[in-house]
Amino acid sequence: MGLQSDAGTDLVDRVLANPDLSPTDPAHAGPAQAARAKTALSPGAPDLAKATGPAPPALIAGLRERLRQVRQHSVALIEPLQPEDLCLQGMADASPPKWHLGHTSWFFETFLLAPHLPGWQGADPRWGYLFNSYYDAVGARHPRPQRGLLTRPPIEAVLAWRQRIDQGLEALLSQLEQQPLAQAQPLLALLELGIQHEQQHQELLLMDLLDGFSRNPLEPTYLDGAEGPEASYLAASHRGVSLPLASASAPTVGLAEPGAGSPAASPWRAFEGGLVEIGPEPSDPAAFHFDNEAPRHRQWLDPFALATALVCNAEMAAFIADGGYQRPELWMSEGWATLQQRHWQAPRYWRGDSEFTLAGLRPRRPEAPVRHLSWFEADALARWAGARLPSEAEWEHANRLAPLPQAFAALWQWTASPYRPYPGFSPAAGAVGEYNGKFMSSQFVLRGSAYLTPAGHARLTYRNFFPPASRWMAAGLRLAR
Repeated sequence: MGLQSDAGTDLVDRVLANPDLSPTDPAHAGPAQAARAKTALSPGAPDLAKATGPAPPALIAGLRERLRQVRQHSVALIEPLQPEDLCLQGMADASPPKWHLGHTSWFFETFLLAPHLPGWQGADPRWGYLFNSYYDAVGARHPRPQRGLLTRPPIEAVLAWRQRIDQGLEALLSQLEQQPLAQAQPLLALLELGIQHEQQHQELLLMDLLDGFSRNPLEPTYLDGAEGPEASYLAASHRGVSLPLASASAPTVGLAEPGAGSPAASPWRAFEGGLVEIGPEPSDPAAFHFDNEAPRHRQWLDPFALATALVCNAEMAAFIADGGYQRPELWMSEGWATLQQRHWQAPRYWRGDSEFTLAGLRPRRPEAPVRHLSWFEADALARWAGARLPSEAEWEHANRLAPLPQAFAALWQWTASPYRPYPGFSPAAGAVGEYNGKFMSSQFVLRGSAYLTPAGHARLTYRNFFPPASRWMAAGLRLAR
């Protein structure tokens, strides 16, 4: 998410292949940069190049409604905040809430309105310098570590700009619904990309805010109660039963062998492996995917087993009590050096028996999934437990057969897979292609989704990614062996 990808969509194909499908229906229930706006036709779908009629009304109506909801939700996220919070940037990897609101509007203006809406009058050109993230082809940009210094433009001006962007997008949609589908399709796909991009920044806004608030001795609260993010985390945590680890150093908490007992009773679920297909299914009319999730390809998997629940706080506490942060044999060399440099002794937001959350400081629940771990910590914990992290292919294949508990809406789950392109991947031409491909180095893949991920934004093939030392994200782990 902080370096996470956006990509093209086959939204048009979804509606053409299934006219009864509303574009607001997510492919998977559940909840983080731009890639291609190219749409690959599903087998049997009409040839868009030969389409002469306008876009289906359901397609335009669905996009219009989803756009409205997503844009309004971004503004709703800052309602609990004070004006001083809007420029909060706790570290170089984070961004202030106001910047997220500005950047998502800049994306729509730069890639849709300015080039495609006749007569569009954009914002002050200098705003592009402020709100560009990493699109080198678009131009220079303000240094990322200094985004918290941008007290101007004021939030009133940013919100007024957002309203103008919304009006411009409505005007563009009105134009597109009068055009032949073949002509309108590339911009409809790009509009869907912008919606997905904004949802990614909604999750980033909350993760960045948690980091910033955690640095305040007053331990401020963002939002508590049934509508707050912490309530979503606790609800997702109870969708599976967290089970104890198997560790030679903790013999009192042994796990059953794979396949032992019924699936409901076993803490492991075994899989035969074999030659499997990974990536979006072209024949699935309800599939939306970013370009880094494709193309679909085959991989060989040896037999494996995955834990039926995420590792929990109690298990992390056992790792700490057994000297996990003082045992170099458990850590990758780079991870051990990072641990010593940054003085890690526990997960990112642990404070004694409590944990700092968006609801403020709260008692830590032993049974809840442990969160805000780096890849280095997840890997060391898995090794201590006599297990390992799953590959992303194992994770996807297992959850395609039958979703595991806590697979979605709880925590992003680290995998052992480096973030690399799938066979046959190629980035889109132009600036929008910078979104994804150029980040395919020095990072690891996370799968699933988190309690901070917007509803409807998750899916089975989603590939999130972060550097291995990052741990301000809502990330945990599931064991494999």
